[in-house]
Amino acid sequence: MAEIVKIKLSDGSSLEIEKGIPYSDLIKKIDKSLEKKSIAVMLNNKLFDLSQLVNESGELQIITEDSKEALDILRHSAAHIMAEAVKELFPDAKVTIGPSIENGFYYDFDYEAGFTQDDIDKIEKKMDYLIKKGSHFERRVVSKQEARELFSKQNETYKLEIIDELPDSEDISLYTQGNFTDLCRGPHIPNSSKIRGFKLLSTAGAYWRGDEKNKMLQRIYGTAFYSKDDLKKYLDFLEEAKKRDHRKIGKELDLFSISDDAGAGFIIWHPKGAMLRILLEDFEKREHIKRGYQPVVGPQILKLDLWKKSGHYDNYRENMYFTKIDDQEYGIKPMNCLSHMIIYKSKIRSYRDLPVRFFELGTVYRHEKSGVLHGLLRVRGFTQDDAHILCTPDQLNSEIINIINFIKDVMDIFGFTYSMEISTRPEKSIGSAEDWDKATFALENALKTNNLPYKINEGDGAFYGPKIDVKLRDAIGREWQCATIQCDFTLPQKFDLTYVGEDGQKHRPVMLHRVILGSIERFIGVLIEHFMGAFPVWISPVQAIVLPVSEKFLDYSEKIYTFLVENGIRCDIDRRSEKLGFKIREAQLQKIPYMIIIGEQEFANNTISVRKRTKEDIGAITLANFIEIINDDITSYRRW
Repeated sequence: MAEIVKIKLSDGSSLEIEKGIPYSDLIKKIDKSLEKKSIAVMLNNKLFDLSQLVNESGELQIITEDSKEALDILRHSAAHIMAEAVKELFPDAKVTIGPSIENGFYYDFDYEAGFTQDDIDKIEKKMDYLIKKGSHFERRVVSKQEARELFSKQNETYKLEIIDELPDSEDISLYTQGNFTDLCRGPHIPNSSKIRGFKLLSTAGAYWRGDEKNKMLQRIYGTAFYSKDDLKKYLDFLEEAKKRDHRKIGKELDLFSISDDAGAGFIIWHPKGAMLRILLEDFEKREHIKRGYQPVVGPQILKLDLWKKSGHYDNYRENMYFTKIDDQEYGIKPMNCLSHMIIYKSKIRSYRDLPVRFFELGTVYRHEKSGVLHGLLRVRGFTQDDAHILCTPDQLNSEIINIINFIKDVMDIFGFTYSMEISTRPEKSIGSAEDWDKATFALENALKTNNLPYKINEGDGAFYGPKIDVKLRDAIGREWQCATIQCDFTLPQKFDLTYVGEDGQKHRPVMLHRVILGSIERFIGVLIEHFMGAFPVWISPVQAIVLPVSEKFLDYSEKIYTFLVENGIRCDIDRRSEKLGFKIREAQLQKIPYMIIIGEQEFANNTISVRKRTKEDIGAITLANFIEIINDDITSYRRW
């Protein structure tokens, strides 16, 4: 008799079937209409191809085209199609790996000549042909030895390296479509014709396995969808994102630069960019002080022994820079927490003193790989709006809620919506399981208290504690990780931080690490793209520009300019003998909120004419009225 397995369906019902039938047959038994829409299945939280056999009982989820899992599977399959196309067109290219990623897929190739744009066009055309052919993705399981023999014949050395790292006893799955076979866990779409919209997007260099000591490979990025409409929407989105690129806008507005002479990943702030930073930092200082934070400043380098004591040397040193002074080794700080703990420990603390909230706009340095550096968004030197709160365990919940409210207040000012996720213990970590459980519970409890939805991001916490990551959503729907709240029971123990409790005994405080904007550099990059450089008046490096119609009105314009500057308005003046229309267009390109036009009538009536960068004319008003208008924009944090 055939063995029976019990399958529980998503609607709560269950089905008993013969063990060993393909999942495709199981779907037909459940609902024949689902067969064409099905891409794969998930049994007991594990994904399977439709061709694989049902070998155990469990909870079944059918993956249809409208699910995220289905899109990941489609894109992974598109990567295999791309590899097939490359091998047919460029037989000397060696294949490595080709995963799906957040918005598409990539595949890395070892190809000495490098791919030109003409090559990419040929690959895309070949992919289109292969997709329309409608190849089936066929899975087979082989021994490690069989896999070695196959890829040895093909001289695919990267595949052999991956195989050699697998246990000898492990069976290996291979996928074949058309004339191409790849080493892969799967799953894949049933047939290549499911890829109804795809596009190859860009190329880049990438080190094998992300290690700079390894060979540089050629990476081709692409994206794929189940419909041409979805592809078009995504390509339109990319065009919009391209217009908002902070590197392009930053150059046009003369905000910052990155120089090879200075080094990759280090930002040089020009006057307007430096002003933008100062305005954000001053805002931060005011907001922190009114919430009971105390400003502190720590040194840029600290003795190596301290970094060893904290666990950074063992768990984070690949991201650190080091130096030596008088035979003493030092670590250049990647984080600000050590100095803050030294300040806390500088005197005896009572429970009455807690919570202590130390705040520092601290510049830190981290050794990021050159391949991940990206404008302001990923740099090697940056300033964080960093704070460390030391409190009693009883105060923990209210302190986390206070931070969440602080984040909400600030994000509302900038007009960001956001979501939250809790990142749990990573493989490389310090501290006891009990402390990690307590810290994770504290973060979850605070979010639940505020009725805030959140996701769990397994294994992505800091090495010393779990964290809440806040994902901002910008004007075109992209997510950015900026604010974070980390709960830490471990470092206070390592540094023997204590307070005297109500009972007269020493107790251990809990430490919260948190940032609101995060990296100032990254946040400015996000702001540039969110507002397309058209900043709200309160943080615009130049708030107004005086535009004399001709040199005849330059003296009066100079008086207006001087008066505005003396009254705290960040103002500029265009003294060039250009036509007014040209000056207005230039001011609009520079995203200056207000243009003050001075001509015959304004001079005669001792007034000014005001035009917004939105092309709205306010008309003739007095200087006092204008200062009132602009100050209202500033104090209300108005966005337009």
